[in-house]
Amino acid sequence: MSSLVQSVDWLAIAPPTLAAVVGLVVLVADLFIGEARKAVLGWTSVAGLAASALLLLPLRNGDRATFCLTGATDTCSYVADRFTLVIQLLVLGGALLVALLSVTALKDADRELSEGEYWFLLLSSAAGAALLPASRDLATLIVALEVASLPAFALVGIKRGDRKSSEAALKFFLSSVTATAVSLMGVSFVYATTGTLYLTRIADGIQHVDGQFHTLAQTGVVLTLVGFAFKTAAVPFHFWVPDTYVGAPLPIAAYLSVVGKAVGFSGLILVTVVAFPSYTDVWGPALAALAALTMTVGNVGALRQRSTRAYSAVRLLAWSSVGQAGYLLVPIAAAAYSKDAQQAIGSTVAYALMYAAVNLGAFAVAALVARRSPLNRVSDYRGLYAESPLSALVLGFFLLCLAGLPPGIIGLFAKVTVFSAAVDAGLGWLAVVMAVNVVIALFYYLQWTALLFRAPEGEPGTHRAPVPLTAAIALTAVLGVVLSGAPQLILRFSETALF
Repeated sequence: MSSLVQSVDWLAIAPPTLAAVVGLVVLVADLFIGEARKAVLGWTSVAGLAASALLLLPLRNGDRATFCLTGATDTCSYVADRFTLVIQLLVLGGALLVALLSVTALKDADRELSEGEYWFLLLSSAAGAALLPASRDLATLIVALEVASLPAFALVGIKRGDRKSSEAALKFFLSSVTATAVSLMGVSFVYATTGTLYLTRIADGIQHVDGQFHTLAQTGVVLTLVGFAFKTAAVPFHFWVPDTYVGAPLPIAAYLSVVGKAVGFSGLILVTVVAFPSYTDVWGPALAALAALTMTVGNVGALRQRSTRAYSAVRLLAWSSVGQAGYLLVPIAAAAYSKDAQQAIGSTVAYALMYAAVNLGAFAVAALVARRSPLNRVSDYRGLYAESPLSALVLGFFLLCLAGLPPGIIGLFAKVTVFSAAVDAGLGWLAVVMAVNVVIALFYYLQWTALLFRAPEGEPGTHRAPVPLTAAIALTAVLGVVLSGAPQLILRFSETALF
C-alpha cells in the first residue's frame, strides 16, 4: 500500500505562504504596538509583499508542483508553472503598489481606520489571489477565490461610521456570495458527471459523459463560470462596481480594479482552457457575448458621468474598468475558436499586465488629488498642470495608455493584440464591436486629459505628495514609459507565461 504522506515543495508555495505569514505577524504585532508606532505595521506589510514577489525569481526556470495525487505526479492541486508565475507577479506587484498607496491613506485617515486589521486583511486577500492561478482543482480554485474575496468585503466597509462604505460592502458581499453559491452548484454538477475535481482529469472525463448527463455537464460548465465572471465585473455581474469603488478607501478601489480582475481572469482561463476545452461550443459564445456586452455597458456608463458630480473621477475609473474587462474577455472567447488557444490567452495576459500598470498609476494620481479635493470630482482636475505639472503629465499619459493613443504606445499595442486575436479566431463581429467601443472610450479619456491642461478656475494650489505615494506614481510611470518604448517585451513575456 502506497503512503498517503506527501512531501511539500515549500519553495513552490513560498510566495502566497509568505504573504499569509506576514499578515498573521502584523495582526499579532498590532496587539503590542502603541498608536504612535502603528506605521511600522504598514512598512512591514510593504516589505512582506516585496519579499513575496522576489520569491518568484527562484521559480522562473522550471515548472514545480506539489500536493499531487499519490502515484500520479501529473495530477496536482498546486502547480507553479509559467502562467502561475506571471499572474502571481501581477497580483503581488499590484498589491505592493496598493500597499504604498495605503501607507499614505492610513496616515491621512488619522486613526479613523484600524491599521492592524487593514494590513492583515490586505495581506490575506493578496495571499488568496496569489494562490488562485496555481490552483489546479476546482475545490482549491473556489477556496482561493473566497480567500481573496472575504477580506476584500471587510476592506470595502472598513471606514466605520461611513454609510457609503457600509452600503458598498453589503452590496459587494451579497452579490459575491450569490455568485459563489451558483459556482458551487456548477462545481457539484461537474463533479457528479466526471467524478473528479482535478482540472486535467475533468478535461478527459467530461468528453465521455453519458448522453443522459450531457445537459447536466453543460449546465455545470456554465454555472462554474459565474463566480469568475463576477470577479471580472463582466455584465450582468457588474452592478456592484461603481458603488463599491466609491464607498471603499481609494487604495482598495485600486486593488479591486487590478488584483480582483486578475483573480477573475486567471480563474476563467483555468476553467475554460484547461478544464473544459471540449465544451468550447458552450463557453465560447457565452464569453463572446459577455465581452461585447461588458465593453459596451462599461464605456457607455463612463461616458454618462457628469464631471461635477461627487466622486465622478472614481466612478469614471470604475466604469472604465468594466469596459476594460470587456476587452480582456475577447481573447479568452477567441481561444474557443482559435487553432492556437495559447496565443489567444497570451493576448489577455499581455493586456492585463498593461492595464494593471497604468490603472494603478491613474488611481495613485487620483489619491494625490483626493488629499486636496476629498469629493474627487473630474472637474477638480481642471488646471492640474498649473498646480503639479508632473502629476498632470503622468495622469495624461496613463489616460492615453488606457485610450490606446500615442505616446501611450503600450495601450495601443495591447489593444491591437486583442483585436488581432478576435480577427484570427474568425470573430469579426466582436472585433467591430471592440473598434466602436474604443472610439466611444476616446471621448471621455481625451475629455479628462484635456481638462488637466486648461487654465484653473481659481488660484492654483500645491500638491504635496508623501514619499510612498510619490514612489507608487513613479514606479507605474516608469513601467508605462519603458513598456511604451519596447512594447514587444510584454507580449514575449506573456507568450512564454503559458501552460
